[in-house]
Amino acid sequence: MKNRNNYSREKIQLKSALNSLRKPNAGKFLPFKGKAQRLGAILTVVVLAGCTVKSSPLTEADLALYAENQFARVTANQEPINGKITLYTAMARALKYNLDYRVEIMNRLMANKNLRLKSADLLPKLLVNGNYADRNNSTASFSRTLLAGVRTADPTYSKQRNTFTADATFSWHVLDFGLSYIRAKQAADQALIAEERKRKTINKIIEDVRVAYWRAVSADRLLDGFRRLRHRTERALRQSRKLYNARQTSPVAALSYQRELVDIKRQIHRLERELRTSKIQLAALMNVDPGSDFNLHIPKRRLTDLAIKASGEDMVLLALQNRPELREVEYQQRINVKEAKAALLEILPGASVYAGTNLDTNDFLFNNNWVSWGAKVGWNVMKVFTYPARKNVVKAEAKLLDQRALATTMAIMTQVYVARARYKYLLRSASTAAEYYQVQRKLRAQISASVRARVASEQTLIREEMNTLVAAVQFDVAYADLQNAFAAVYAAVGSDPYEQSISTDMSVKELAAVLKKTWRDRGDQHL
Repeated sequence: MKNRNNYSREKIQLKSALNSLRKPNAGKFLPFKGKAQRLGAILTVVVLAGCTVKSSPLTEADLALYAENQFARVTANQEPINGKITLYTAMARALKYNLDYRVEIMNRLMANKNLRLKSADLLPKLLVNGNYADRNNSTASFSRTLLAGVRTADPTYSKQRNTFTADATFSWHVLDFGLSYIRAKQAADQALIAEERKRKTINKIIEDVRVAYWRAVSADRLLDGFRRLRHRTERALRQSRKLYNARQTSPVAALSYQRELVDIKRQIHRLERELRTSKIQLAALMNVDPGSDFNLHIPKRRLTDLAIKASGEDMVLLALQNRPELREVEYQQRINVKEAKAALLEILPGASVYAGTNLDTNDFLFNNNWVSWGAKVGWNVMKVFTYPARKNVVKAEAKLLDQRALATTMAIMTQVYVARARYKYLLRSASTAAEYYQVQRKLRAQISASVRARVASEQTLIREEMNTLVAAVQFDVAYADLQNAFAAVYAAVGSDPYEQSISTDMSVKELAAVLKKTWRDRGDQHL
């Protein structure tokens, strides 16, 4: 039954198609129309398929390969560490390999390339066009006479079925040239801003290297002593617990002694944690694998090695000339002044001149190639109505930048005086810490002699050894803070960490020599 119904339906459809073919002009366009429909359907499917975009997340294999690649590249192509690392070697490696500094270098290069791109807009335009056209029949047409309106008997044509045309036109727009010149000058100021940001970044990196280096030196100097003291404390705890369990001593005295020993262990763990991370931080600043082991040069700590020679007033004047933040505001002000000129230029009528050579392969033309020239004038009148609003924005920006410059000036002056005051305070603090450390060392020596003479207890010696190590840490931290304050004074002034021009192509040894000379001239004589 189902097959019979299908047959009847197909018969009705066939009759309907035959009847449509019997109509006038029915068969004239039907085959073409069917082909066009099929072609249109195919094109629709292709276009829709092309517009369908599926996301493809990274696979585990992709992520693993990416991680391995990044791990291999992050410290690749670096000079191996030979010998002990001094402060200036650490600074040199930071200058050469620190990734944050490399990002700023790339930003500076990008700004320079953008400047070249904007400068290229100053050049005139040279447009070259080529066009090939063909058709399946000629472009013949009839025409009528003007007066009688008589139609011509035969159609005529004056263009070949296939032609090729080409032209090369040289044009120069005066208004675009002026605007491009202003934009190029603004791009030049943006490149200078990128340079100032690079200076700011390297000053911060050098300051961080100095702090991390001295804390890492403290770690290398003191961790062995902490380890020995921790072992002695644990041994004393075991002995005290044995006496307590055997009831050979007063329970209150034994527990008080144990509490004091546990408190010493807690202080040891806290100080060890603070010191151990400093070497990892120094490795990160030098772009060294944090898990790698390297040795530091352990210099002597002498407070007389640091001296600031310039007066506060001289430093303030230098800071107002050198600080990257204030220079950046000055460049932004220059950019804003140029923006006012650009807004004024945009409301003027624009004139352009052009000249070009043309080619057409149409055989019916009397001249197949020719030279054309001319001039054009255009004016976007609506720009005149928007100019007042743009002018007000530029004026508001100028006032904002002026207030920002004043605020930055006051902040810089304050930072210079605060940095100097902090340096003087930390110099006194480090001197006091050194004096306390010397007294504590002498006291420990006296207690040690008393223990050997069986006059003092082991508990008293352990307590004083802990106090001696704490005093040593406090002195080292105070000295590291003093070194940081010394660097912060010159960072507040805005002085570069190097005085002569350097390049990352220089070796670590060469960079370290330049840095050492610069800082020695500034008053750092610790090495």
